[in-house]
Amino acid sequence: MYTVAIVQARMGSSRLPGKTMADILGKPILWHLINRLRYSQLLDKIVIATTDNTKDETILELARKSGIDSYAGSEDDVLDRYYQAAKKYNAEVVVRITADCPLIDAHVVDKVINRFLEGDYDYATNILIRTYPDGLDVEVMSFSALEKAWREDRNPAWREHVTPYIMRHPEKFKIHNITNEKDYSYMRWTVDTIEDLTFVRKIYDHFQNDNFNWQEVLHLLEMHPEWLKINQHIRQKIIK
Repeated sequence: MYTVAIVQARMGSSRLPGKTMADILGKPILWHLINRLRYSQLLDKIVIATTDNTKDETILELARKSGIDSYAGSEDDVLDRYYQAAKKYNAEVVVRITADCPLIDAHVVDKVINRFLEGDYDYATNILIRTYPDGLDVEVMSFSALEKAWREDRNPAWREHVTPYIMRHPEKFKIHNITNEKDYSYMRWTVDTIEDLTFVRKIYDHFQNDNFNWQEVLHLLEMHPEWLKINQHIRQKIIK
């Protein structure tokens, strides 16, 4: 099945404006995320889905320079942005990735995709019951499930986060959650604040490239447990 990763990205952020283009090793966060997704064995295409706001033209330019397809749509109705992007690029399977996850791991992405395909699910993820570090979030859904949510979801707050309608209607969708053997959900690897960015920069400063996996990061953090204290006080926003 034609599998498309759609990466939502925009320059606006209440806690860290412009974080998508924040510098790591001389390149934007989004550049590193794209490169890490390219190690996937199961993705057929990567698409950046940004907004039609003029301030996000820099993201479209990055997509062009990186040879990545893109779509510009609604800033607030992110569910519509995903649906329109998926339809434009003929996705049969949609993989949702957010641009604030520069430590995303292609092996984890492929694990969720593979489980989705094997189980004939409508939606598979590793975030319903969290055992992976926050920042390795992967959501995989069929285009038909995405389309159903797009048609039926009337909650603007849910549509901003794309998948809550699917998550909260297990009677309508066949849902599966992938868990890791050991719980690392207390670790925060996403970027939403300056403290998060400081933490991620330490990881990249050590490896000096994009070709490292999440187990290598775990090993690094065993040697530097104090790094986890940098952003451990940050709390993720709650979807109501």
